[in-house]
Amino acid sequence: MSDTHLRDSLRRTVQLEADGLVALRDALDGVLGDTLIAATRMMLGKSGRCVVTGMGKSGHVGRKIAATLASTGTASHFVHPAEASHGDLGMIRPEDVILALSWSGAAPELASIIGYAHRFGVKLVAITSVADSALGKAADYPLILPRMPEACPNGLAPTTSTTMQLAIGDAFAMGLLEARGFSAADFRVFHPGGKLGAQLLRASDLMHADMPLVAEDATLGEAIVTMTSKPFGTGGVVDGEGRLLGVITDGDIRRAFRKGFVDRPAVEAMTRNPIVAAPDSMAPDLVAQMNDRRITSMFVVVDGVPKGVIHLHDLLRAGVV
Repeated sequence: MSDTHLRDSLRRTVQLEADGLVALRDALDGVLGDTLIAATRMMLGKSGRCVVTGMGKSGHVGRKIAATLASTGTASHFVHPAEASHGDLGMIRPEDVILALSWSGAAPELASIIGYAHRFGVKLVAITSVADSALGKAADYPLILPRMPEACPNGLAPTTSTTMQLAIGDAFAMGLLEARGFSAADFRVFHPGGKLGAQLLRASDLMHADMPLVAEDATLGEAIVTMTSKPFGTGGVVDGEGRLLGVITDGDIRRAFRKGFVDRPAVEAMTRNPIVAAPDSMAPDLVAQMNDRRITSMFVVVDGVPKGVIHLHDLLRAGVV
């Protein structure tokens, strides 16, 4: 096969899967969307978990959907349908919801789970493309996806179909996330590590409570001693009530020396109205602010009172950038 033919194959694959997603999006304007909304509201009212199941490629997609649900505020786990009839049905409780995936709706391995759902009144949501299949007819909430050509040139390997299953599962998870008001702070509880965890850190997570602060009647010389005793490259000047009046940076000190005074009041050399952060400021926003203003540290304040100080190196060590 030439490179040209290979490139055509690659593009055709992506185009066919994209066509499937467009058809899925459009179908959400009709019965599919109505059923998904109803299933989402039903899930919101349940105290149990979303138990995801599926066989073969649908099972692989189901595992990913279960992981997405679990990481975005909906307790979820995957049950393999072939193992269900060998004891794993005990992992499904009446207060749970079953989300079953089968493109044909005829996977025989799902029979025990379907029967169990009916016997114990467990709500069943189905992702399938065949409304009158065993799974489609058994479901309380049948999510019938539009039938689209597989990207496989033989029409056999699940490609477009699994992409559409994954997308509808993501839509279900994101609908639940938004309906619950699941925030970035909530998200961090389930993603404490790695790059994603770093992106969700806040100023309060990284700030140092031991701050270089001097009173407003301190001399510049006293401020320099306090400032250089800490590794932040800055010092704060506070009034009698502890409110931050300004900061003294290396640049302020150089400008003061050029003017020929060291023992004058620190307030005469400080930078007023400094850039500060709130405790809940997101770490990536702090990096952006520091880069924009060409500064390397910021005080974290509440009602004007400094509660901590954060340096760009703290953000870099945490893996924010």
